[in-house]
Amino acid sequence: MPEGADMKTARELGLIPEGRLEPGPGNAITDVAGVAVGHRSLRGEGLFTGVTAIVPHPGDLFRVKPRAAVEVVNGFGKSAGLMQVAELGTIETPILLTNTFGVAACTEALIRRAIAANPAIGRKTSTVNALVFECNDGSINDIQALGVTPADAEAALDAAHPGPVEQGAVGAGSGMTAFGFKAGIGTASRLMRIGKRDFTLGTLVLANFGAAGDLVLPDGRRPDPRVPASPERGSVIVVMATDLPLGDRQLQRVARRGGAGLARLGAFWGHGSGDVVLCFTTADPVEHDPPAPVATQQRLSDSYIDIAFRAAAETTQEAVLNGLCAAPATPARSGRIYPALTDWLKESPIP
Repeated sequence: MPEGADMKTARELGLIPEGRLEPGPGNAITDVAGVAVGHRSLRGEGLFTGVTAIVPHPGDLFRVKPRAAVEVVNGFGKSAGLMQVAELGTIETPILLTNTFGVAACTEALIRRAIAANPAIGRKTSTVNALVFECNDGSINDIQALGVTPADAEAALDAAHPGPVEQGAVGAGSGMTAFGFKAGIGTASRLMRIGKRDFTLGTLVLANFGAAGDLVLPDGRRPDPRVPASPERGSVIVVMATDLPLGDRQLQRVARRGGAGLARLGAFWGHGSGDVVLCFTTADPVEHDPPAPVATQQRLSDSYIDIAFRAAAETTQEAVLNGLCAAPATPARSGRIYPALTDWLKESPIP
């Protein structure tokens, strides 16, 4: 049985209050049609790490580029490819998440895969912008071993599928911690009714942030991991997907609301924290070779965008909680134990 497969979600544990937007059928980023997620987990010889792949649509991403925007909440990070996304407003490879020292291996895998599908890249047409995000899992994983290889990134990409998303200590989330507890990969989604049409926004997080003792649950409780307090030096990667037609500026505004979801949890984005949000839409992608010099794209009227802001904040908060709830207690390399949030919940029932 995969790690975390028998764990309950934050919603199943009663942590998500009533009165919020309704989740999609899977309460996952894959509720957005066409989006797929895959993991590759590495174990043994000091390794407790991996790669998580998010594929925005099943076609050729270099040829048909989803529109996207990046919001850097706090920039203590080593991710690859953000500058071009911020400049051009599109993504052209799958999105890989991994540990800090796995960025190069994942970048190579994405470039090689893109070239295999498009041999003209770098010769007869433009180069390709590989998009890789990272967090430091060195407290549990032997990060200096450089254990992630291009083959591991390929395995995560090959494993990507629509439907249920495995959460917790899997893939890139294997060695991640948050607020003094074991954490990892989490996901959530919300349905949005705008006019007479239904849309979805889904979020996946790689949670590795928050000082011990700062976590605030939606019901106001503050879980105690019973570990020494330490400075906030972690990171969190938030990837949002939607089928809502949004312009580049609107996509960045939605991404910015991921920070509201993090703040609800007690995060303050410390000096040593790398907190980055990417938001992409599957609506109106950009063709690499446009058929005409002028393209027409749909965009939501700004007067209706608040529901997307709410969905961004709600899914970010719930996704982090899901990552915490799905992760079992795990020993650090130092020998200390990062406890499971679910164990604290069992010991501290709601009054």
